[in-house]
Amino acid sequence: MAIIKKASEITKMKESGRIVARTLRLVSETIVPGKTTPKQLDELAERLIREEGGVPSFLNYRGYPNATCIAVNNVVVHGIPTEDVLHEGDIITLDFGVYKDGWHADSAWTYPVGTISQIAQKLLNVTRESLFQGIAKARPGNTTGDIGHAVQKYVESHGFGVVRELVGHGIGERLHDEPSNVPNFGKPGKGDRLREGMCICIEPMINEGTHKVKTLEDGWTVVTADDKLAAHFEHTIAILKSGPEILTTEG
Repeated sequence: MAIIKKASEITKMKESGRIVARTLRLVSETIVPGKTTPKQLDELAERLIREEGGVPSFLNYRGYPNATCIAVNNVVVHGIPTEDVLHEGDIITLDFGVYKDGWHADSAWTYPVGTISQIAQKLLNVTRESLFQGIAKARPGNTTGDIGHAVQKYVESHGFGVVRELVGHGIGERLHDEPSNVPNFGKPGKGDRLREGMCICIEPMINEGTHKVKTLEDGWTVVTADDKLAAHFEHTIAILKSGPEILTTEG
């Protein structure tokens, strides 16, 4: 069942989204090959979020122990920040949400650590563009299947795998809200009908190789089944009469 937000509520989500975007930018700018650890990035992100009057959405959510999920190389999502130093050529995804004044926003971005391989750069470029291909379909009257089909068609045309087990979601007063399933694959016209005032997270999770994944023994960390690279890009979107509006920006 769709949850429709008022304009005033979307404005509050936009403030949470601004904090997310600012924090992503500032944290990513501190990454130094051979020196930075995911744990340091996590601690900085939490401090920046709280300085802006927000609360980390992920911290203690369903028992998750950190403010951020940080995925390096073959980690798809839900990577617990470690003390392992990042190396030249790695790719790293910063994924987190902010809760402020009763409303959540959520975003993820994958960054190069120094100079990366051509295939890694292609994976980042394709995954990022697939996000915007999906966003373009987030209009009243379309469906979640229209979004997923746009992402899948673009990604698979470049030879990469679209993760099936993990999907986007609705967002608002709850971090995960209705619609509960915003896939990155599917058929046009299928799934939930999009309505003006809905807010969703579109988040392609794309693998260099096969789409298959597995979860490690910690119960959180999801990695590619073939140990190849993975990338993840996400925005929180408001579906307006005029079209989609990205809420997780600094503007």
